[in-house]
Amino acid sequence: MKANDCIFFQLAKISQLGARTWGQKVSDLNITAVQAMVLRFLYDKDGVTSMNLGKKTELDSSTVTGILDRLESACLITRKNNPNDRRSILIYLTEKGKVTGGEVAKRMEEANKDFFKTVNKQEEKELRRIINAIRNQYAQ
Repeated sequence: MKANDCIFFQLAKISQLGARTWGQKVSDLNITAVQAMVLRFLYDKDGVTSMNLGKKTELDSSTVTGILDRLESACLITRKNNPNDRRSILIYLTEKGKVTGGEVAKRMEEANKDFFKTVNKQEEKELRRIINAIRNQYAQ
């Protein structure tokens, strides 16, 4: 097998392409690709703990904390005490965060369409099925 035929090489290259494409799509919002993903999850449902957000985004706690620090510095989120658990805080979008989150959601739809424009809907569906099957195999 040639090195560039290796599935791990191919996956690394498609991952780089996806990250670059997504990063370019949100760069003018002055946020990184990962910050945009976190904002997108919060746009779906804020008022969550950082632990819950970490589970949803599949990021470790130190990464989530750093991202939240930067989003808070940019006035996109706010942290509030959890009235049900004094040991945790809840993360909420600010008004600016809600606007940016809505824009991220819109751009995510567009980016997904653009990324798959060279394949038909059935091929896209099959690729997503395969990716999920492989991820599920290793999640256990």
